[in-house]
Amino acid sequence: MAQWLRFTHHNKPGFGQLSGEQIQVHSGDMFAHSQATGETIPLAEVKIDIPCVPSKMIAMVDNFHALVTKLEHKVPAEPLYFLKGNNSFLANEQTIRTPKSYSGKVVYEGELGIVIGKHCHEVSESEAQHCIFGYTCINDVTAIEILNRDPGYAQWTRSKSFNTFGVFGPYITSGIDPMTLSIKTILNDQERQNYPVSDMIFPPAKLVSLISQDVPLEPGDIIACGTSVGVGSMKPGSQVSIVIDGVGRLDNAFE
Repeated sequence: MAQWLRFTHHNKPGFGQLSGEQIQVHSGDMFAHSQATGETIPLAEVKIDIPCVPSKMIAMVDNFHALVTKLEHKVPAEPLYFLKGNNSFLANEQTIRTPKSYSGKVVYEGELGIVIGKHCHEVSESEAQHCIFGYTCINDVTAIEILNRDPGYAQWTRSKSFNTFGVFGPYITSGIDPMTLSIKTILNDQERQNYPVSDMIFPPAKLVSLISQDVPLEPGDIIACGTSVGVGSMKPGSQVSIVIDGVGRLDNAFE
């Protein structure tokens, strides 16, 4: 298992692997033959950035059996997804903010994120497994009252792409079996979500394969695997955490 992160230290950007409370600094490309420089930096001395810069974040809808059952939806025959705008990306310990144009409820959605490690297009499920670099924590923040406000058109991209609504990190964790993981969302010290990845309708390698039939996936791209039951709204001043043991803990304030 390895945990990768991007950071700023003394106004200088960098990336590396987490080793306890130290960062082993690397050079080159995180996704292609990076090399350890031999330098280490205390984790406490850096500002953590988003762990990669995706060209796109593809986010799933209705991808967990428990949620589909609760909503009385049919189990989808193929992945249902939308894109979150690149402007929305936000790092660990940064503040989620309500846009000035919206005054309704804002909800959290704790999710597992797949991070692509190499170009893949029209790949098989077995090939897709080798295209996955690792996994990260995601909070797919949503302006929920916009989503279905117009009865003629569900506004997935608009409701989920405001600045600061695409929260992910703090690490990319590789070398783990995602099907053994559980995703928790903690709001103001109260657990609101706790569900297993094993309940996923389209598991990671299958998702990558199927989506790659539609669009090419590039290194650093993220697939947000969708959420399960327990989604709820956040009040200004709230603290929200997405916790995936073995992957990381994503902490943010909401204002």
